[in-house]
Amino acid sequence: MDRTRPLTLLLAGSLAAGGLLALTPAAQAADTELARNGGFEAGLDGWTCTAGSGAVVPTPVHGGTKALQATPAGSDNAKCSQTVTVKPNSSYTLSGWVRGSYVYLGASGTGTTDVSTWTGSAPDWQKLTTSFTTGASTTSVTIYTHGWYGTPAYQADDLSLYGPGGDPVQLPAAPVGLTAGSPTSTTVPLTWTAVSGATSYNVYRGTTKVQTVTAPSATVSGLTASTPYTFQVTAVNSAGESPKSAAVTATTTSGGGGGGGVGLPAHALVGYLHASFANGSGYTRMADVPDSWDVINLAFGEPTSVTSGDIRFSLCPATECPGVESAADFKAAIKAKQAAGKKVLISIGGQNGQVQLATTAARDTFVSSVSKIIDEYGLDGLDIDFEGHSLSLQTGDTDFRNPTSPVIVNLIQAVKTLKAKYGAKFVLTMAPETFFVQLGYQYYGSGPWGGQDPRAGAYLPVIHALRDDLTLLHVQDYNSGSIMGLDNQYHSMGGADFHIAMTDMLLTGFPVAGNTDRFFPALRPEQVAIGLPASTQAGNGHTAPAEVNKALDCLTKKTNCGSYQTHGTWPSLRGLMTWSINWDRYNQWQFSQNFDAYNWS
Repeated sequence: MDRTRPLTLLLAGSLAAGGLLALTPAAQAADTELARNGGFEAGLDGWTCTAGSGAVVPTPVHGGTKALQATPAGSDNAKCSQTVTVKPNSSYTLSGWVRGSYVYLGASGTGTTDVSTWTGSAPDWQKLTTSFTTGASTTSVTIYTHGWYGTPAYQADDLSLYGPGGDPVQLPAAPVGLTAGSPTSTTVPLTWTAVSGATSYNVYRGTTKVQTVTAPSATVSGLTASTPYTFQVTAVNSAGESPKSAAVTATTTSGGGGGGGVGLPAHALVGYLHASFANGSGYTRMADVPDSWDVINLAFGEPTSVTSGDIRFSLCPATECPGVESAADFKAAIKAKQAAGKKVLISIGGQNGQVQLATTAARDTFVSSVSKIIDEYGLDGLDIDFEGHSLSLQTGDTDFRNPTSPVIVNLIQAVKTLKAKYGAKFVLTMAPETFFVQLGYQYYGSGPWGGQDPRAGAYLPVIHALRDDLTLLHVQDYNSGSIMGLDNQYHSMGGADFHIAMTDMLLTGFPVAGNTDRFFPALRPEQVAIGLPASTQAGNGHTAPAEVNKALDCLTKKTNCGSYQTHGTWPSLRGLMTWSINWDRYNQWQFSQNFDAYNWS
């Protein structure tokens, strides 16, 4: 978060992919037609189309009496797909007939090089054909067709995948490793090890099935305080449902706990207050911050040098900020806010405040200097806003669950020390950029072959290690490049879709760098807020109030979702964060007034 040019983020670095080894096909079994209902004579049976984009039509058709028609809309390219069982180390031919502009036919998950072919213009039926070889452990591939953004509907018919049939789908094994995280008074987070061949999981509370999820994590909600519950999960695929896992028992708390709300309202508004500097938004006194703001982050505490760990904070000098209050009035205003139920935190970092705790000495200095600021101003806790080159992963540090990079390990230890010192009421929030969190779905650190930006996904080990202490994570959904969501489509700033997709990733969890054995578990919805700029001047990616409301509607009520399909509904999503209170004041309080007026029920 920038003093003069708010929140600039550069998606720097080359994100290089590694090469793939050529594989020689083994002797083939008898080839056969593997695509199910490729002529769409049975409707969409066997096919799944994104966002309800596909339908079966009687005309035009290539063969038979029916064909597929799919219509791109907004950020949806009308993808229709089918997963087919195949054999490893085998060759396949994919073909189909299409009509329309920019129509694609392809296969993914081949285990070697995924393939696609397309036509830019097919006013009448045109045949597309491609081929691929499966990898040594590949037992299924996904075949698909799709159009292109902003183009009219396309048609597809007589799709075919020809090659040796795979072994019948086997019933998945019972999940193992079921673990309960830190409960709240109404929720219990669960994680388990992903099961090979599973397409979804059923979650049981006692003998009652309470959820079906596609990722190996879930948060069971609607529970009663101070009550023990027993949970089991099963794995599901087209062959059926596995036996249940071993049971795990967890007892809900009497209220809050585990990095919960620590006195926050059910839906909270978080804002940064430019307390130590001035920019074009103007200075705002602490006493003049409206009651709309539930968490006020003082921007910024900054280090004396990048690697010192010595954090300093002082009020903006009067020469830079005319009208700044005295230190005594500032502290009195903080106490008044706290008496009204508000939380006031020191935010460390920002764009100019690079912090690298590369040594244990820097770690210990960080703890002592941050403690001094908290004590001097009587603050409620800490916001971590490390940006730029503060966090990065050393080569070989590839598992977010067991980080080895000193700047990561020392930060985790420092925050745990502060949490232990101040106790259960200590408020801990984080404001990472999408590059350091959601980008981790595709890339993590320098990657298995090197060459990637070592900062990619670098916040994930910090969030994971501190998830039981974390009050709020509010990722900056702005000044961001396009980021791939769980639908494997890229999403861009400025509209509801971006916030829906980015937040769904946090509340669903995701495999880090595509590795299903390294799954980043979902956060609890009350731990998550959406970060946005308060005005067009505050940062790239400003989102109009109507689009903000659409995002909240989708995530909390499953309405106004547009093309992106979320993996759940989270009515207890905590709220919104913005850069900044000052910019909201500059913009006539549009952001906070829209939040106050939003109907969460």
